Amino acid sequence: MPHVPSPQLLAAGPRWQQGVPCAIAVGNFDGVHLGHARIVEALRAAGARRGLPTAVFTFDPHPARILRPSAAPPALTTPARRAGLLRGLGVDAVLLWKVDDAALALEPEAFYGDVLRRAVGAEAIVEGPDFRFGAGRRGDVALLRALAEADGVEVAVVEPVSAGGEPVSSSRIRTLLSSGDVAGAAALLTAPHSVGGVVVHGRARGRTLGFPTANLDGIATLVPRDGVYAGRGRVGGATFPAAVHVGVPVSFGATEPTVEVHLVGYSGDCYGLGLDVDFLVRLRDTRRFASVDDLKAQLASDVARATAAAG
Repeated sequence: MPHVPSPQLLAAGPRWQQGVPCAIAVGNFDGVHLGHARIVEALRAAGARRGLPTAVFTFDPHPARILRPSAAPPALTTPARRAGLLRGLGVDAVLLWKVDDAALALEPEAFYGDVLRRAVGAEAIVEGPDFRFGAGRRGDVALLRALAEADGVEVAVVEPVSAGGEPVSSSRIRTLLSSGDVAGAAALLTAPHSVGGVVVHGRARGRTLGFPTANLDGIATLVPRDGVYAGRGRVGGATFPAAVHVGVPVSFGATEPTVEVHLVGYSGDCYGLGLDVDFLVRLRDTRRFASVDDLKAQLASDVARATAAAG
C-alpha cells in the first residue's frame, strides 16, 4: 500500500495530547455552519461520556478538487479560519489531512483502521447521516458502525439542522453568497462569511476622494456577488468597521474586478499586511456615477451605513 501521511495538527488546546485516544468527527466542515455546530455539540458530549479530548478531522484540499476539479465548489473557509471557528466551538484539536491521490485511493476499511484508529486514536466517532469515506466514497454510516462495533468504538449519528424549512449546508450558503445575501448566509453560519488577502497597491482612487481603500490580493475563498457591503476588517491585530466594494469600479473606467476595503477610523500604511473582512450586509449594487460629487456623497452614505451595521 502506498504511504499515506498522518493528519497534521492544525490547532489545539491544553487538553489535547498527541497519541492519546480521542473522540473525533470527520468531514470538510467548510464554512463551519449550524449543522457543523450541532455535530460539535454531540462530539463534546461523546468526549465527556468517555473522558476523551475531542478533535475534528478535516481535509485540504476538498477531495473534489482532485477528483472533479472543474466541478469543485469554491472554498468558504481557509484551513486556518476553519480551525479557529471550530476551536471557538469548544473542540480540543483540529487535524488537517493533506489530500492526494494516495489518500483518495484508500479503501474504507483502511481509512478507518489505519488512519482513524491507529494514526488518530479514535475511540468515539460522531458524523452526520450522509457521511461517506474511503475510495469512491464507498464507506457509509452502516459500514462505519460495523467496523466500530468490532472495536468497541462508539458511533453517534447527528441529524441535519434545518432553517426556514431547508437543511443547512455549505452548498446552500454558497448559493446565498453568490446572490449577495451575506446576511442570510451569516444566519446559517457560526460567524459571518469572511475573506482574507494581502493588501496591495491600487490606483489610489479612493484616497483622492477622501475614502482610502485597501485592495486585497490572494483571496482563497468565495467572494460574494458584486456590490457594496458593510463589514468588519481585521488588520494588525485591530478591528474596524468597513465599507467593502466588490466588482469593477466602473466610475473610473476600470475593467478588472477588485475587492476594495475602506477601514473606518484606520490610519497608516497597511501595504503587505494580511487583511480579513467579515461580510455583514449588502448595501447596494455597484453603479456608475454621473459626477465626482455624486460619488463622494454615495461613499459618505455607504460609510455611515457600514459603521452602523458593524456596531
